[in-house]
Amino acid sequence: MTRPAKRPTSADVARAAGVSRATVSYVLNDRPGQSIPQETRHRILEAARRLDYRPHASARALAAGRSDIVLLAISALPIGPGISRLIEELDAALADNGLTLVTHLAGSRGRPLPDVCATVGASAVIGLEPFDDGTIEALHRAGAEVVLPVRDVAPAMNEIGRMQAEHLIERGHRRLGYAMPADPALIRMAEARLQGVTASCAAAELVPPVVLQVNLDDPAGVVTGWTARKVTAVCAYNDEIAIAVLAGMRDQGLSAPADLAVIGADDIPTARFAGPPLTTVCFDAHEVGRRRAETIAAGLTGDQRHPLPAQPAPRLIERSST
Repeated sequence: MTRPAKRPTSADVARAAGVSRATVSYVLNDRPGQSIPQETRHRILEAARRLDYRPHASARALAAGRSDIVLLAISALPIGPGISRLIEELDAALADNGLTLVTHLAGSRGRPLPDVCATVGASAVIGLEPFDDGTIEALHRAGAEVVLPVRDVAPAMNEIGRMQAEHLIERGHRRLGYAMPADPALIRMAEARLQGVTASCAAAELVPPVVLQVNLDDPAGVVTGWTARKVTAVCAYNDEIAIAVLAGMRDQGLSAPADLAVIGADDIPTARFAGPPLTTVCFDAHEVGRRRAETIAAGLTGDQRHPLPAQPAPRLIERSST
């Protein structure tokens, strides 16, 4: 059995370049205040490239006084297109600030988040849901310099539902439905969005929306439930549920928006290709990622002027389903 090749060290780079390990460290860590000839720098970088040298994260953390690891805690939420997009944008924004994102699926049977933080040596932790005070204190004890939970998500979810309903009401609809997901992990956020829909109906002096759970195996059945109650427009929890409703309508020989207008949320990539293209409400994932990355970077450099970033306002993307 062939042994795997030994990982190159800074000593190997120093020998190949004919310099000291200290000089290698100065060059590869780009330390300021060192008068190293350009030819020497080039020789060291070329040796590192040729040997495929990569510094140990622990060594880099020791030299810098902290790691470049940012831990993202994802609770028991399904990783759908919306969350995937947010993670991608956050990862790119952190990389622009010289930081590396590591994700952790924080389930009830997994390791406690502070243990994971200590294991990976994270300097910062981001949550997609609020952390309680005890968790925040434990994360700091585990080595996190910056802990960035989200604000209470309910107001932002309420706003999405409000915007969905107001868009439909402005188009003359007076009997709304609400498409609830069947996944129990999504119910809390779905109910928060529903509260926004219900509030908009009340403000327009309309009856509350007809709430039905969408079974992805039989979306046509739920469509019949709305049409039987004279519903003319549906606010869906998210775009995936909305697209399922559109599919159920096609099975019933119905079309949007003539028979039933449908609006989703999150603007997933397939929303524009739905039949018909789906009207939706969403947050700017790029802006959300940028704000959080800049707040993390500022906190790690000791700049305390950056408070918990505000959530960008959601925006309506109007297409032909409404």
